[in-house]
Amino acid sequence: MTQQSSSIAYLTALFPAVSHTFILREIEALDDLGLDIRPVSVRRAGPEQLIGPAEKEAARRTFHIIETAKRPREAAAALWQAMRHPRPFVRAVSLAWRMRPPGVKALVFQGIYLAEAMVLARYLRRTGCGQIHTHFANSSATVGVLAARLANIGFSFTLHGPSDLFEAKYWRLDTKIAEARFVACISHFARSQAMLHADPDQWHKLRIVHCGVVPELYDMPVPAEPKAGLHLVFVGRLAPVKGLRILLDALARAREARPDMRLTIIGDGPDRTELERLAAPMGAAVSFAGALSQADVAARLAAADALVLPSFAEGVPVVLMEAMASGKPVIATRVAGVSELVEDGVSGYLVPPGDVETLTARLLDLADNPDLRVKMGQAGREKVVRDFDIQHEAAWLARLFRGEAGEALRLDHSSGSVSVEDPASDPFAARQLGLTTLGEQT
Repeated sequence: MTQQSSSIAYLTALFPAVSHTFILREIEALDDLGLDIRPVSVRRAGPEQLIGPAEKEAARRTFHIIETAKRPREAAAALWQAMRHPRPFVRAVSLAWRMRPPGVKALVFQGIYLAEAMVLARYLRRTGCGQIHTHFANSSATVGVLAARLANIGFSFTLHGPSDLFEAKYWRLDTKIAEARFVACISHFARSQAMLHADPDQWHKLRIVHCGVVPELYDMPVPAEPKAGLHLVFVGRLAPVKGLRILLDALARAREARPDMRLTIIGDGPDRTELERLAAPMGAAVSFAGALSQADVAARLAAADALVLPSFAEGVPVVLMEAMASGKPVIATRVAGVSELVEDGVSGYLVPPGDVETLTARLLDLADNPDLRVKMGQAGREKVVRDFDIQHEAAWLARLFRGEAGEALRLDHSSGSVSVEDPASDPFAARQLGLTTLGEQT
């Protein structure tokens, strides 16, 4: 008989979501390792988010908090169960009060988050979850940490940025770090920002776990003879933070010297109408493809020459990993943890955010050097395979869930080594997740 560890609830505000395919990949990779992952979403994803079979299957197996809370019998049962366990309930109410942001409106929302946490806690108890993990440190993490208190189980979260860090005080990042068993920081930059808000006694919880991709999905042959011209692609949400107006300005300038340069914009969002208006003078040189599935994005990257991401703020964008896994050079802005992925002049170019002149020059550099594009693409793929393979990252995350990570900051993928302590040294992990490792025979 094979003994498995407790189930792990994976909570996000909206799952699955087109812009968060990396969460779906992470869950799939953890499933492959034998962990029992239970996706949870505060809201139900609309049909516009279910753009592929993987997303539809993920939606089918996801527990939806608000949808459940709207059923009177479910809401009443959640409240009754919370009242039946007075000590966890009082601790959760106390935590909600301590974490509240200033203002009456924020207090009302804090009450809503507590109510959602009660519904979630009932689900956690019913399904035997021994841990809850959330992506992002905002409202969904508030619901998650309160539900963990109510259900008396472990809590952890993945810290991304930029929004997690812009409003760290509002979302009480310090308290959430103190409550967590561990925090999976997606970059050294994110970890350093968490250290600014956390008590130094909590720094040992801050581990590096990269978001990742499946390199094999982007394993396309490199053309023997690079073609002339430059076909650029952008992938992301069409919102002001992505800097697309800067890109369109730079593209128009670059096309004065290289009129064969063109751009495909993949994604959707509130800025689309205005961006289409700004791009109209360039005619067919700029096309809008809308939101696409993972497979379709991979095909578009394979057909392109380079990816450009001129964002004003980012974490470590997964789309850069996808482009680099496709063997394509990238141009990105030097913000947050991007330089931990892209090496300037090696796998692509890093430019100052908002700098049209430098971005224009780098577009022309790639257009004028087809052989350099190939060389950069090869370097980028090697980087992603070595440091951003989702299978490696999921294996490291699984060790953290099982309390087997010791004091290591992150896993050394080149050797597969990590200092491992006896799980019994973490009494909470031993109690909640079991001392038996996944797949161990009993």
